[in-house]
Amino acid sequence: MDFSSRMLPCGTNCIFREEGYFVWGASMFRHGESLYMVYSRWEKSKGFDAWVTDSELCLAKGQDALGTFEHVKVIGPNRPNNAWYGSCMHNPTVISATGKHYLYFMGNRGDGDWWQHRNRQRIGVAWTDDPENEWHILPDPVIDVTPGAIDSRMVSNPTAVHFEDGKTLMVYKAVSDDGPEPAGGAVICGVAEAEDPLGPFKKHGKPIMVNPQNPWSVEDPFIWRENGRLYALVKDFHGYFTGTGTCSTALFESQDGYEWNPASHALAFGLAIPTKTGMQPVKKLERPQIFFDEDGSAVLLCACMPKDETDTYNIRIPLRKAD
Repeated sequence: MDFSSRMLPCGTNCIFREEGYFVWGASMFRHGESLYMVYSRWEKSKGFDAWVTDSELCLAKGQDALGTFEHVKVIGPNRPNNAWYGSCMHNPTVISATGKHYLYFMGNRGDGDWWQHRNRQRIGVAWTDDPENEWHILPDPVIDVTPGAIDSRMVSNPTAVHFEDGKTLMVYKAVSDDGPEPAGGAVICGVAEAEDPLGPFKKHGKPIMVNPQNPWSVEDPFIWRENGRLYALVKDFHGYFTGTGTCSTALFESQDGYEWNPASHALAFGLAIPTKTGMQPVKKLERPQIFFDEDGSAVLLCACMPKDETDTYNIRIPLRKAD
């Protein structure tokens, strides 16, 4: 698959932003006749790095995947401060299965120290049968750290696929304790599987998508099924897999979800957005998520920071159907 050739120019309505907030990753899904996005936001007054200490998850609603969306509500607005996700809820991804919508996210709790919050990241899940009503949040992480393993320091950035046999496969960012403080060890991805979207998840235990030249390999995975194969978009920190030598997004393929290899066209996209007047360079283009609608159309959602670094927003890029 040549992913970059599927990306079409996006219009002005394809940007979702909110006054006074940094808006970041978003995941889109359909419920009835409406479309919804769960997205991350935090107050601009606290600075961009406050994503790890102050992010919250919100719901927005629209009628057209490439049209305007409006804020509906905060998800989990009254979460207790002593909950493991009491400080931060971030990096959402939503799957719809068994008549419900399942929201996987990163959460943490800390005292304001940036690295403490970063290293306390865990993966949670919330679920609902109506997105505008209550979202139930599992009281404990659905993926926690495992001492002595590839994810002994922190876990975050979940993405999941639900199969017809009822199983759910998750790929997530993992960091071990095996490295200098306070960052810890290698930044890679791990895999886990469950018989139910709410878990429990059994970890594969082996790292995937490993850059042999640099311990900071990949993050921000998004996985999906198409034409009988599994695919993943991931942030390639150093452009090792894409061959660019710079931060870019790589495309991986897999038959079983456990063994992943770079696609023949490994460069999915770089730091530029396709517009009607050409490619628009940006500072950051991260957190890829794809929404596949019932009519077969598809939209790529990405968190974006423009070159001037004064704002962030989520952008939706239309995709051609795969060959």
